[in-house]
Amino acid sequence: MRLTYTSDVWWKNAVVYCLDVETFKDGNGDGVGDFRGLTQQIDYLAGLGVTCLWLMPFFPTPNRDDGYDITDFYSIDPRLGTLGDFVEFMRTAHDRGMRVIADLVVNHTSDQHPWFKESRKSKSSPLRDWYVWSDKPEPDDPSKVVFPDKEDSLWEWDNRSKQYYLHSFYKHQPDLNVANPEVRDEITRILGFWMELGLSGFRVDAVPFLIENVDPKLPDPHEFLQDMRAFMTRRKGGSILLGEVNVPYEDLVAYFGDGLGDQVTMCFDFISMQRAWLSLARQNAGPLADALRERPEPPKDCQWAMFLRNHDELTLDKLTDEERQEVFDAFGPEKDMQIFGRGLRRRLPTMLGGDLRRVKMAYSLLFSLPGTPVIFYGEEIGMGENLDEEGRLAVRVPMQWTRDGGFSPAEPVREVPEGSFAPERVNVADQKRDTASLLRWFQLLIERYRECPELAWGTYTVLDAGHHAVFAHRCDADGATVVVAHNLCDTAVDAELELAGLEGQQLTDLLVDGTLDVSADAKVKLPLEPHGCRWLRASPPEIAPEDAGVMSQ
Repeated sequence: MRLTYTSDVWWKNAVVYCLDVETFKDGNGDGVGDFRGLTQQIDYLAGLGVTCLWLMPFFPTPNRDDGYDITDFYSIDPRLGTLGDFVEFMRTAHDRGMRVIADLVVNHTSDQHPWFKESRKSKSSPLRDWYVWSDKPEPDDPSKVVFPDKEDSLWEWDNRSKQYYLHSFYKHQPDLNVANPEVRDEITRILGFWMELGLSGFRVDAVPFLIENVDPKLPDPHEFLQDMRAFMTRRKGGSILLGEVNVPYEDLVAYFGDGLGDQVTMCFDFISMQRAWLSLARQNAGPLADALRERPEPPKDCQWAMFLRNHDELTLDKLTDEERQEVFDAFGPEKDMQIFGRGLRRRLPTMLGGDLRRVKMAYSLLFSLPGTPVIFYGEEIGMGENLDEEGRLAVRVPMQWTRDGGFSPAEPVREVPEGSFAPERVNVADQKRDTASLLRWFQLLIERYRECPELAWGTYTVLDAGHHAVFAHRCDADGATVVVAHNLCDTAVDAELELAGLEGQQLTDLLVDGTLDVSADAKVKLPLEPHGCRWLRASPPEIAPEDAGVMSQ
């Protein structure tokens, strides 16, 4: 395949790194992360191999929902810096070859936003229809209450204007009404404003809520997504929308734009993520293999975003009650590790007991799965959570730079974990000096992933490995093939793969030294250590592996 394609459609094999400015690095010594601190660490992120930064909300906020309750979509929260600091950060990131996207949280605002304050003044307010109001709210469906630990209804009575307003999330976050053309126009202004300051796109928060919880109901809700995408393409070709769309596969394809691919550019694969955790819990590749076999192909130039953990709870809502309990039992058996009855508020390394073999295998699996990998800050050093923090804040702890924390000379905005995941045991400085560290493993995985565009661009096939604990697949693109296998169990196994079309070729290991030969009947035996992983490039004996099927022009 032509490597030039991977710059035209850059998102298909990007490495996306999600961070919260507030908890990444303090640049002015007040205990709160900021854009000056983040800018100081751009070279660290570039050295890691990150190609796209995803910023969690950085807008002015009362901070009742960690910044997702916004009072001004056109500015920077003063705790995090100024627009000038933001522009300097953007310039530095671009200079190091990194694109930047940001959270687009326009399903709702804070109840302190000037729009809502005006809207609630009276039923005749000019901004009244910017939100969803009702004299008699629809009956509540308990299954649709997103935060059942805090809310028991989607409607809240406003005593001032004598009506109910809709809030899909917290009551202090009233829903915007995108059925109103003025609201849609304002959202495009927000997009245009930040794109002028250098953003390459947006991660769209809660996409189904954005287009469905409106009044009156839109005849075709997806037209709004089409309009957003068209506007962005006109303003900046190559910009993207990364959608948080946690719905079954059969419903999700419409968010890409069916076969046209003219709506959301990338969608998170929540189904494969949850099935991967079930596979890890069972030490059985079956659930993950089934998910990828069921997964529909996205439209041309669209892509799946792959992840194992993110900034929210580890949601397990698409598993059955019995399957969810299996994952709870394996990775979060205590009640304070669980949240909302459907997820876990832990980071991956703690869920895997700090076992570096398992942790390295899990991240190797992530980077090799067909799609674009998305990682959460601190994953590259194996940071843990702080269960003393409320709710989902448990995983949003300050970044651990040195043995004494290194996040800030002042008291940090949140407490860091204690025990085996405390900064004195888990930090960037130590792992930079350790060739066997998780940080160095991440750098190797990212380097190899970027050298293997077949993993993201190619046609993938889930393979029968002859052992229940082995997940194996191959990715083919324009005559080039990469074969990957992961052992999910704690005993050594020999996988047996049938690789049609690769008869007589050689498989070169990309993570360690070594080669294997594919037999004349297209079979190969693949030894795997406990929680072992192998990435292998196929090539005829007379062709160097790095030249096999990949053209530079």
